Order: sequence, then C-alpha cells, then structure tokens
Amino acid sequence: MILLGIIVSLAAIAFFCWLLFTLAVYALPLLAGITVGLWSYNTGAGLLGAFIAGLIVGAATLGLGQGLIAHLRPVWARMLVALAFVVPASFAGYHATHGIVQHLMPSQAWQVLFSLIGAVAVGATAFARITAMVTTEPVPARIVRA
Repeated sequence: MILLGIIVSLAAIAFFCWLLFTLAVYALPLLAGITVGLWSYNTGAGLLGAFIAGLIVGAATLGLGQGLIAHLRPVWARMLVALAFVVPASFAGYHATHGIVQHLMPSQAWQVLFSLIGAVAVGATAFARITAMVTTEPVPARIVRA
C-alpha cells in the first residue's frame, strides 16, 4: 500500500510537470484575462460579463502575440514579443518547481537552485512553443516599380 502511494505521488508530480510545460505559453494571456476579468467584475460587470471580458482579452492577447511574431520583420522586435510570453512562463515555472522541491529538500539554497533550473527549463520550452505556433515563412518584400 505504501508503494502504491509513492507511485501515485510520482505520477501526479509527472502529470503536473507535463501540464506546466504544455500550458506555460498561455501564462501571459491567462494573466491578462484574469486581470481584466477581475477589474470588470469589481466595476460592476457581473460574473458573466467579467468572464466574457476576461476570455476576450486573453484570446486577443494570444492572437496579437502570434500575429506580431508572424508579421514583424526585425528579429529584435520578434524577440521582444516572445520575451513578453516567456517571462510570465518563467515565473510560473519557478514557483511551480519551488512548490515541488520544498517538499523534497530542506535546504533553502538547493530549493532556490532547483527552482531557477525549473524556471529556465519552462522558459525555454515556452520560447520554443511560442515561436513554433506561428508560420516561419518570411513576409514577402514589396516590389516598387517606377
């Protein structure tokens, strides 16, 4: 019975790690949607109105980010947009990893070290996923004829 508990615990940790890596790209749209939803609820929109407003803003944030990455020409501008998605994902990765490792090791220094490794891993995964979501075809150049 103890062995079953250990196996189920490891399976749960593995599932939540997979979930974290899969959903890390959506940290910025989720944050934007929750912020607008809470703001609209506190200004009197009601529960349904706040949910709809948050859903619209979250979807618009994701669509705007994908559109900007797909259509911006300068690489530095694409990197800034990707960084806007990667930073919240890295914060989520840090805190999720810290929540797991604080149960596994008593040393604060090791907890922070493993949490930073988790943040880098989740951030790199989010960067790879956000850049893979958009088409990689270059924007065609305009031909100017005299």
